[in-house]
Amino acid sequence: MNISIYIVVFLLFLYGNGFTQSSRNPHPNVILIYADDLGYGDLSCYGATEITTPNIDKLASGGLRFTNAHSMASTCTPSRFSILTGEYAFRNQRAHILPGNASLLIPTDRMTLGKVFQKAGYRTAVIGKWHIGLGPVEGPDWNGEVKPGPNEVGFDYSFIFPATADRVPTVYLRNHRIVAGDPKDPIEVSYDHKVGNDPTGREFPELLKMRSDFGHDATIVNGIGRIGWMSGGHKARWTDEALAHDFLSEAEMFIEANNTRPFFMYYAINQIHVPRIPDTRFKGTSKLGYRGDVIHEMDYVVGRLMKTLDYLHLTNNTIIIFSSDNGPVLNDGYADDAVALSKEHQPAGPFRGGKYGMFEGGTRLPFIIRWPEQIKPGISNALINQTDLVASFASFCKIPLGTRDAIDSENLMDVLLGRSEKGREVNVAQNNGGVLSIVQNGWKYIEPHNGPAVLENENLETGYSSSPQLYNLVRDMGESRNLASQYPEKVTELEMLLKKIKNRQTN
Repeated sequence: MNISIYIVVFLLFLYGNGFTQSSRNPHPNVILIYADDLGYGDLSCYGATEITTPNIDKLASGGLRFTNAHSMASTCTPSRFSILTGEYAFRNQRAHILPGNASLLIPTDRMTLGKVFQKAGYRTAVIGKWHIGLGPVEGPDWNGEVKPGPNEVGFDYSFIFPATADRVPTVYLRNHRIVAGDPKDPIEVSYDHKVGNDPTGREFPELLKMRSDFGHDATIVNGIGRIGWMSGGHKARWTDEALAHDFLSEAEMFIEANNTRPFFMYYAINQIHVPRIPDTRFKGTSKLGYRGDVIHEMDYVVGRLMKTLDYLHLTNNTIIIFSSDNGPVLNDGYADDAVALSKEHQPAGPFRGGKYGMFEGGTRLPFIIRWPEQIKPGISNALINQTDLVASFASFCKIPLGTRDAIDSENLMDVLLGRSEKGREVNVAQNNGGVLSIVQNGWKYIEPHNGPAVLENENLETGYSSSPQLYNLVRDMGESRNLASQYPEKVTELEMLLKKIKNRQTN
């Protein structure tokens, strides 16, 4: 009988061991899933009717779904800079869309979200899209050690591609080295002139499996014309259809390798940025063409990640945050029929504009946070900015920030945990050209700027106007009525507040 009792106790220990990570690891794991070009209206849990995202919907139903969450910018590099540093991108003059051979944008002595978790004893990783530059001022050495990079700004492990899927070099980097690099086939990259003898989309359009416009017609890789020219590294070049799976596999391996210690993973998935080339099993699964298909692929990836946490019994002790770097764009350089097939779909939901622009559709995004048994499921209307993650998690992890650290980040941890509805009082955002907007108490002011009102190729509104713009988002979330002439004192008030924020010193 005693032996039987010992066996039962032992089996219970083995079975229950996976459920006791909280006793072995009192700190919750944190996974930040950062989508690319995903709009507020691209998920069924945010009102989409022409496409369904059951896995992300499940994440939302088990957590807190925000309706007034923003990226700092309506384009990728500045948003990624800001979410990792807690600093508005306009403070860094280089924080605009970077070429694939740009040097590292984040100073290595700057506090980052990754460093916050490192100081708290977490194992940290970035997996997926980087696009914040690599290497020293003169640019990266693709055939040697590519540093400084993610490892120098807060990540113990990194598996990334350098910029965007439509930019060269189309290679993976694991920490400081290109995966499958070959010294006999050295890589050269240029954004000024053609290098090497690889065919280009401009010269040989018949080789393309997806037509592209001027600017996306340089070196052809995997039948796709890219931005920029590349030679060499033929073994190292990835395949578009495999991107999602490769990043997912790396994410799952990182989680499994660190399942007994606290970890932070910045999982910057490549969906749904152009070129939209999903894995074959997702092609034709939506009514919206390849853009809809990669949304389905993205939803699958999120579902797989959630199943991995379930399998490893990490779900209850893991905070998952899901958001996007900027608003949606349909026509962004490739002929994938996104415009023609999206007539009934509103990728920005009820908001005006999208990627590149100043209106809400460019920066108001899906934002979901789940922590089972700690965050009560529901909806939050609190105003938050992705820059707030640095100060919030620094407070949560009890890591002090210096006076130069995360200067624009606010500690909204109680809001993120659903304990408060008191979000930001003021929010600042910028568009592709660095023009700023500011929101306070539902009033939104956009700086005057001379420029085209519409980007012709993308058919997107920029928000540019030579006159000040003022909108009341409470009564007019679609920003259809410019009230600047009716409320000049409000324009002046917000203009002065924005000037004060712009002049705030970082050192």
